[in-house]
Amino acid sequence: MNKHTHPAHNDMGTLAEDARALMTATADVAGEKVADARKRVADALESAKEIAGRVRDQAVDYAKATDEAVHEHPYKAIGIAFGVGALLGFLVLRRGSRNGD
Repeated sequence: MNKHTHPAHNDMGTLAEDARALMTATADVAGEKVADARKRVADALESAKEIAGRVRDQAVDYAKATDEAVHEHPYKAIGIAFGVGALLGFLVLRRGSRNGD
């Protein structure tokens, strides 16, 4: 997967890197508030990793289910895709004709 094709993934990676850099930069700072903030950031990063993993796994499961459904019912899938495409085309043309008036 390319970083340029998944901006949300890139943003999450940047956020995680920035949080890790902040934790590293404040490692030698003493104080209860700083330690508490570092713990919250570490917990938030761990939670974000778990959520991202679950979302990724769920997306893979949905993709597999969709693939199976398309292979089991190819003509139905083609019909649905055609219908959705026709509807979208109609809506785009209709909107374009209203803006052109």
